[in-house]
Amino acid sequence: MLVRTSAIAALLTSVVPYLFSPSGALADLRLCNKTPSRVGVAIGYVNEKQWTTEGWWNIQAKSCETLLGGDLSSRYYYIYAVDYDHGGEWGGAAFMCTRDKEFTIEGVNDCVARGFQRTGFFEVDTGDQTNWTVQLTEPTARGGVGGR
Repeated sequence: MLVRTSAIAALLTSVVPYLFSPSGALADLRLCNKTPSRVGVAIGYVNEKQWTTEGWWNIQAKSCETLLGGDLSSRYYYIYAVDYDHGGEWGGAAFMCTRDKEFTIEGVNDCVARGFQRTGFFEVDTGDQTNWTVQLTEPTARGGVGGR
């Protein structure tokens, strides 16, 4: 399987603040799939002082989805994505629990012992923004990803 990973999350995606929306009132964590493939996406975040991972959002090629609605309550979020059509994945060094089917998992320790997979997510630093959009793009070179 082709693996699209890098030590630097900036090489994996183009992450831009989603400062203005048509209504002016939306605040979300969104992911835009700029690739020609369908992708599956999982996220990790702190929910009331407990690490939580959720998946899967199935995002069509050239489309966007809201992963978390409302104002962002954390600075850091973690994302893992799989290319369903061409193989490969976007991941990183932050290990969290996942499974093959739809899931919400509390805690990130002892994934395998608890019957889950241990999966590497990449970090998204939203700063102090209340909304954010991640742009998942095709690699421009091995290990890198283009985007705006």
